[in-house]
Amino acid sequence: MGILSWIIFGLIAGAVAKWIHPGADPGGWIATIVIGILGAFLGGWLGSMILGVDVTGFNFSSLLVAIGGAVLLLFIYRAVMSRK
Repeated sequence: MGILSWIIFGLIAGAVAKWIHPGADPGGWIATIVIGILGAFLGGWLGSMILGVDVTGFNFSSLLVAIGGAVLLLFIYRAVMSRK
């Protein structure tokens, strides 16, 4: 799947991750969107390398992988930022 597709998935995944994992973010919505995009890349990589999920094209499994990566990265981000 192309980079543009993962950016679009990341925007969606960032919004869904914020909905799944609500609370005050240290960086606001902009940071959540960036985390969503990075989380989509992370989820796509983990999904294809570790789980063997086919992450080609706009399909439901790719969206779930992107959301999972965004939620994971948002959780890590909040844990790291709350220690400072």
